[in-house]
Order: sequence, then structure tokens, then C-alpha cells
Amino acid sequence: MPGPDTRVVELRVHGILGTKPQDLTDSVASVDVAGDGIGRIVRPADRLLRPVSGPDLSAGERTVPRSIEGYVWGDMTSGGSKALWALLFPFALANMAHWMLPPTDAGTRAVRSLGAALRAGMRLAALLLTMLFIAHLTVLSLDLLASQCLRPGSGCLGAVPDGLRTAQPPRSVLAMVLVAAVLFGMSRLSAMSWRVCTPATSEAGQHAQDPKLPGAGVVRDPETSALRTLHIVAGLCTMVLTALGGFSASADPRWMGAAVLTGLCVLGVLALDDPTDSDHRPDNRFRRTVRSTLSRYTRLSLVSVAALLVLVTAPATDPLNGPLAGSGSVTGSLTLGLLLSCGYVGLLLIPTVLLSRSSWRRLPKKLRPWAGGWFAAPVLLIACLLGAGFGAGLTLTTRQALGGSEQRLPGSYDTVTLLWGTSTALLVLAGLVIVPWALLRWWRALQSESAVSPEVELLHAGRSGDQRSSERAWKWAELQRGHGHRLVLVLAGALSAGAVLAAILRLWAPQQPDWARWLMFLGVGALATLAAFLLRTVYLAVRRPGTARALGVLCDLTLFWPREAHPVVPPCYALKVIPELVNRAREHLSDPHALVVLSGHSQGSLLASVATARLLHGLDESDRGRVGLVTAGSQLQWAYTRGFPDVLGHGSQRELACSLQGRWRSLCRGTDPLGGAVTTWSRQVYDGKLLGVGFRADGTEGPLPPAARGPTGALVLGSDHWLPDPQRGPFEHRRWLAGLLRHTEYSGDPEWDRAVSMAAGLETPARGTNLPFRTTVAGSCAGAAPRTNGTARRTEPEGSTRREGTVIAMETVLEDEPPVGGAEERTGDLPRNVPEPPPPVRGDGLPGVEEDLGDGTVHEGTPEIIDPPGITPPWERGPALRPSGH
Repeated sequence: MPGPDTRVVELRVHGILGTKPQDLTDSVASVDVAGDGIGRIVRPADRLLRPVSGPDLSAGERTVPRSIEGYVWGDMTSGGSKALWALLFPFALANMAHWMLPPTDAGTRAVRSLGAALRAGMRLAALLLTMLFIAHLTVLSLDLLASQCLRPGSGCLGAVPDGLRTAQPPRSVLAMVLVAAVLFGMSRLSAMSWRVCTPATSEAGQHAQDPKLPGAGVVRDPETSALRTLHIVAGLCTMVLTALGGFSASADPRWMGAAVLTGLCVLGVLALDDPTDSDHRPDNRFRRTVRSTLSRYTRLSLVSVAALLVLVTAPATDPLNGPLAGSGSVTGSLTLGLLLSCGYVGLLLIPTVLLSRSSWRRLPKKLRPWAGGWFAAPVLLIACLLGAGFGAGLTLTTRQALGGSEQRLPGSYDTVTLLWGTSTALLVLAGLVIVPWALLRWWRALQSESAVSPEVELLHAGRSGDQRSSERAWKWAELQRGHGHRLVLVLAGALSAGAVLAAILRLWAPQQPDWARWLMFLGVGALATLAAFLLRTVYLAVRRPGTARALGVLCDLTLFWPREAHPVVPPCYALKVIPELVNRAREHLSDPHALVVLSGHSQGSLLASVATARLLHGLDESDRGRVGLVTAGSQLQWAYTRGFPDVLGHGSQRELACSLQGRWRSLCRGTDPLGGAVTTWSRQVYDGKLLGVGFRADGTEGPLPPAARGPTGALVLGSDHWLPDPQRGPFEHRRWLAGLLRHTEYSGDPEWDRAVSMAAGLETPARGTNLPFRTTVAGSCAGAAPRTNGTARRTEPEGSTRREGTVIAMETVLEDEPPVGGAEERTGDLPRNVPEPPPPVRGDGLPGVEEDLGDGTVHEGTPEIIDPPGITPPWERGPALRPSGH
């Protein structure tokens, strides 16, 4: 029971696309109470803009005061010039692919060696992507503009004076200065980090003997500056090599110096390997040597030498009177190297996945990593080909804007256009198959034998209209969550097929066939459209800040991950948000009467869960019981656990649930296409009860007690609260919204406060009322009660609570009863056919249970029956929430 001074502090975190502070705190106004203006801590405010507390929470027979605070982080990824960050999306996507690698820290020595080789391949592909981007810019500025468009006698850009056309050094200097300025901007952006407003603490990973909690490796990389220097030096050398004839060997000292520096950069990125020790590798002599070699003075020397080479090369470039000889050699070699590095990562992932499969092979299919842990390869391929396509598309678009008749591009651009033309054609064909298939599957699901699925029928018991409207959205959301990642595989497959076809025609076909010319024409259109659309979107986002929210989605999803494989990406917002959330929670926990609940919606649930794991890791055992977590519309189970198995895997989620001991509550809707269940899986309806497998409060996982009906109509299975959508109600003194809500307005649902109360330890999950009816579904045992429609008559006194006896008995039956037909029971799965357990004899007054009333006789409890029309369902008769009657 809470003491007289107990108070609850709810610290909310919003999701992607940003959220207004007043919407985050569910108030008409809000004010800042902490933060630095970038990461803002806000509270509700009254009309005089004074901070006020939130509504009280129910705790049995009394209420507990609650303070609501919200952390607003949307300004870190959107607004103003941040729209230009979308141009670096391929770099951020390649960096994110590094975090999608399968776990290799708990495997054998061979698995750890494969993991080190994979990370080296990722860093090499990222370096080649940077070099290819700079090569495309050099071809655009030095070759297309300075050497061809501005040469003497050219009719291109007639407004340019003849004095500039006849003077070669100014043209080459201006062209190379333009590329160097872009490199300088990339260097400044990659050196930018958000200032963390917390006391100075050492940000270190967990020890090897500690349980691996979610996001344990999401920390600042101390060697990012060395990796950034290698990328900048390699970019400067690429510019010099392009101006001096490409990768063909030359006796020119400038060429030799640039080639040596490029080789050193390649060796450097291969040698650097995860200095954060997130997988607890020992610090050997080789790694210490690499770190000492790439010291600050070494990095400064490398940049100085590369800049000197550019200064010497710029005014003395080869005669700028036509296409440069080095353009085709550099862009073609880098494109080929990029494809080979992606193939290397994809091939090396196969044995790594096979050797690491023991860590997830016992999990149900819907909890296993995407593509068996091989998902990092297609994401890396998409990132690399998007980067190559954007650079080529920018050059092609510029040539078309200049006239396109006299300017010639290297032959490697034909390969890129053929690649994208083939991929575009395959994607169009795939769309003609996938879209009808998805619509047909959705239609067949709606036209199945049962017009309404058992889950929807149980959740919206007694409301046929809500059942019909919810069923369509439920099926469509299931289709998107279950097959959305396959679209990434389709895109990667189309790009791979285009790359293979382009490579074959480039190497073995001296002349392009006619059908290939049509594909190249399609590729030119696709690349020009890609570049023009992205540039126009960025321009509109800078001019109209409201438009930047769409581009902010790219940053919200990719910039959560720190710089690891590619350093030239915008700053990671998680490195600021998570420490400040932990620090704010610690400030409130300094009050011994305070209970802190971190709550997050959508992407905010990822931030809140990682912050909770960090907070628990640094607290004493006595203070951990005052911390709770609420997630809503979360992608933790169906997306992040499967897409990032090493950092956010199933095992780390189980450890977090064990540490919270039942104080992790998750709100989910079946109609939500972006969010889903977090702590339960293998759900099924049997005999009118929602059963499933999930995390238990004692730290184990297995079959759970049947779901309990809450006072607002929600079904509480384990730690997951399945909300009815549309909502029940309206309720007095409650905000109510009609229609399907899907991924929005979770905090406005009346079940939100109940989940916060449970996460704070003020209410136990067994408080829900009994299920309203008994249902026979397909595959159930003979002799079960027939299916009925309607609502059940209440058989308990109003306001009574469900006790632990029945749920314990049900859990015992689920664990001890073998499946029907002698089938072997799999770990983590419920048998599809479970015999109906005998009614337990307990004095809890539940339907169908023999009860001793104290008069010496034993009476059989009345079974659940159907209420007459017009009777209010029992879960809407709670003492705190009553129907308004409107």
C-alpha cells in the first residue's frame, strides 16, 4: 500500500515526426522546466503558464498524486537546415546496417572471428561509399563543368566570359574548391555532437558478467574521430586521383602520394574494430597499436598531407579541353569495389548466421531475426546503391539542365543507368504482383468462415458494429507488420539483379543490345527523378518548415544509432536523450517517496526502454522497485528485436522484463500497423479466453494465465494491454475519441492510467474482471461451451477483484497438460488444442467454481450466461469509470 507521501512521476517520450509539448502532456498548455532548448523537459501548465501536476492515479481505495513530465527531442532531427541531412541518408543507412549484424559475442572463437571480419567489411563498404560520392562530385564539377562546359569554344553557359574559359587554372581551382568545401561541410557535420546536460559520468558499456540489457552497446565511440579522418583523407585523395588520370599507375609524385594515402586509409578502416567493447572482446596488442598509431598528431598529419596534395594539384591539372581520362577509371573501379564489398558481407553472413543460430532457433518463427539474421546485407546493398544512384542522378540531371548534347560522361555511368533501369523494371513487375496479392490476401481473410476473428470478437464482445469495423483494420495491420520487411528484401533483390546484369553486359558484351538501351533510358529517367525529387523536397523543407516533418522520419529512424561504420552522418540523438532521461529519473528518485514511470510511444518506447535499462543498471537494489516502464504502439518485438538481434535481441528484452518484475506494461492495438505486442506471443483464443506465451514477472518465459478484462474493456495478457479500437465508452470525466485510432492517441485511452498505476506498483494485474462469455473456436476440444454472442452477466459483486488462485491453476494446467494427439510440445509455443481443464475448487466466487458459503454446504457457482439486451457489460460498471449515457 502506498504511504501518505507517495507520489508518481510519469516521464513521457514521444515518437517520430515530433509532437507538440501540450500534446505530449495531454494539456492545453505546457512550459519548460529543464533542458537546454534542444532536449526539453516540459510539464502541463495553467492559463498563467505555471507548471501544474497531472491527474491523480487510483491505488485501491485511495488516490496517489501524479506529476507528468515530457521529454521533447523532435528538434534534434527536423527543422530548418536539418532538412539537408536527408542528402546523407545513404551514409546513415549504411551505418545502421552495422547495428543489424547478428550477435557474435557469445559464440565460439570462429564466430567471433567472423564477426570481426564482418565489421571490417562494413567499414570498408562505408569508406568506398564516401569515395564514390566524392568521385561523382568531382566528375560533376571538374569534368562536366570545368573541363567540358567551360572550355574555350563551347556554347554551354554562354553568359560566362571568355577570359575565364581561356584561363585553365581558375577553372580547375574553382571546381576542386567546390568539392573540398563539400568535404569540409561533411567533416564539420560528422564532428558535431549534441551536448548532454548531465553531470560528468563515464559512459562505459556493461561488464561481461552482467546481463545484457537492451541498448547496452549504444554508447559513444571514442575512435570516431580517427574513422572520420580516414574518410576525409580518402575523399581528398579521390579528388586528386580523378584529376590526375584515375587509378592507372603514374610516375607523378602527386599521384603516388594520393595512392599511398588511399591505401593507408583502407588499412586503417580495416584495423579499427569496435573500441567500445560492446561484445567484451579482450584488448590485444594489435588493437592497442592501431589506437596509438592513429593518435591526434597522426590524424592531423594525414589531413595536412592530403590538403597539400589538393593545393598542388588544383592549379596544375591536365588540359581541361574535354572529358577527363580519370573519371571513368575512378567511378568504375569504386562502383565495382562497392558491389564486391557488399557481396563479401553477404557471403560472410551465411556461415556467421549458421554458427549463431543456436541463440534463437528455439524461438517461435515470429520472434526470430529477419532473414535468419542476414538482414544487414540487403540493407547495406540498398544504402550503397542509393548513394551511387544519387551521385549519378545528380550528374545526369545537371547534364540535362546544361543541354546534354555536347557533354559526355564516363562509361561507368552507362553501367549505373543500366543497373537502375533493370531494377526499376523489376520493381514495377514486382509491384504488379505484390499489390494484387496483398489485396487478395486481405480480402480472403475478411471472407473467411468466421466473419470476425476470435480475438476481435473477444475484445469487442457485445458490439457487432465495432467488430466489423475493427476486423478490417486488424487484418490489414497484421499484413503490414508481418510482411513489411519483405519489401526491403524485394528492393534488395531487384537491385542485386540489376547489378548482376549490368556487370555481365559491361564485362562480356562489347556493344549494348537494343533492349539494354531501353533499360538504360529507363535508368536515366529513374536516377534523374530520384535526384530531382530529393533536391526539391529538401528545398521545400528548408523554405517551409512544416514540410520537413516528412524528411524527419528518415532521421528519426536512422540517427538513433551512434556513428560506428560510417562517421559522416548527423549526430546521434540517442546519446543525448537517453542520458538526460536517466539523469531526470535519478533526480526524482532522490526523493524516497517518489515512484518513477518512464513511458514512450512508438520510437519513444525504444528510447524509454533503453533509458530504463541504463537506469536499473546503475541503481541500488532497494531503488529498482520504484522504477516502472510503459510502452505504447511499440515496435520493440516485431521490428527492433528482429532487425537488431545483437543490440535489442529477445534475450535482452527478457532480462529487462526480469529486472522490472512485472512493472513493464505495454499498450497495443490490433489495428495499429506500426505497433504491436511487446511481452507476449503465440496468442490464441480457446474456450472464450485469450491465452498466450510471454515474459513472466519472475524472470522466466512460458504460458501465461488467461487474459483478464479490465474496467475499460481492455484485455490484459501478461504485461500486454490489448485496447479495444474503437474505444468503449464514452466515460465520464474522460477524453473520448470515436472511430479507429490505430497508431495515435494512446495516452488518451482510459487504460493508460491503469497501466501507469501497474508500472508504479500501485495496482496488481489480477484486478481485472472475468471474461464476458465462453466461445468455441476452430480446433477446440469437443464438449466445450457453444459459441454465443452478446455480453455476460456479472457474477461478482461490483468492484470486486480477481484473485490469484484461478490464474495459478490455469498456468499449472498449461504447463503440465500434453498436446492433443501426442505431438511433441515445442519450447515457447502453446499447443493448438488444449483440453479444457477441470474447474478448480477454490473459494473465489468465480463462475463454475464450487464455493463454500460458510453455512456448512457447498454450492456450485453459477455459470456465465448472456445478459438481456440493454444491460451494460460488467467491465463498464467500474466504480471510477461509468458510462455517460450520451
